[in-house]
Amino acid sequence: MSIKIVTDSSCDLPQDVADALGISIVPLSIRFGNDEYIDRTTITTDRFWQLCSSSKELPQTAAPSPGQFQAVYEELLAAGATGIVVISLSSSLSFTMQSAELAAKEVAGRIDVRVIDSRNASLGVGLIAVECAERARAGDSLDSIVALANDLVPRTHVFGALDTLENLRKGGRIGGAKAMLGTALSVKPLIEVRNGEVEEAGKQRTRGKALASLLETLRNAGTVERLGVLHAQCADIDDFVAKVREVYSGDIMIGDIGAVIGTHAGQGTIGIAFRTAK
Repeated sequence: MSIKIVTDSSCDLPQDVADALGISIVPLSIRFGNDEYIDRTTITTDRFWQLCSSSKELPQTAAPSPGQFQAVYEELLAAGATGIVVISLSSSLSFTMQSAELAAKEVAGRIDVRVIDSRNASLGVGLIAVECAERARAGDSLDSIVALANDLVPRTHVFGALDTLENLRKGGRIGGAKAMLGTALSVKPLIEVRNGEVEEAGKQRTRGKALASLLETLRNAGTVERLGVLHAQCADIDDFVAKVREVYSGDIMIGDIGAVIGTHAGQGTIGIAFRTAK
């Protein structure tokens, strides 16, 4: 039995982590005007932020086609996979999950593909994929890994401190955080991914206070079993991680916010993704 894990490039997983666990990442695409790029393939995270700095308009993101997912399924099948579990970006934020499901129907009868709605974004998706990949490598069955993924979804949380709401507003992914649109530009918004959508989690007057709020959220989260820190080109990331280590003694995965999430969150975002105990 060989179960493989597939996710999409919204996961913000470090590539070395994905490679070590055999996680396949299906890329979304990013368009700057007439120029289209394939995330993690024809554009790097550094190049994405360079283009953002020089572009007058925000880029646009697009979900992978069903054909892109099917190509990955076929490749894994040819390599000996007996089952596939897909951990998808929240279906409330993208059509990515729909593409994964359509592709699964195309290979039905040849390989069993189960698609899980993470109800999350960024490293919230990534942490679930990592846990499932570890269990797959240990030899767990397809049904067992699907049950694990469904158990992890409601226990996995992402909170972020943004420098601006402008990207979320222009990108249309603001969800329940719309109430913050009328706040002063100097306010630093806090968001969380709740029930698969972007929601308001508070606001602070300064970046320092916003980051302190993230730390307070972590302190109040109860028993945290796995933790990641995500950031978008932040010069203060090392200082923040040092403060996180004062709250959490386990391993911390650090991920760069890539083009997909970065388009909507904006440069300067710092976030935490964590899984709580049952």
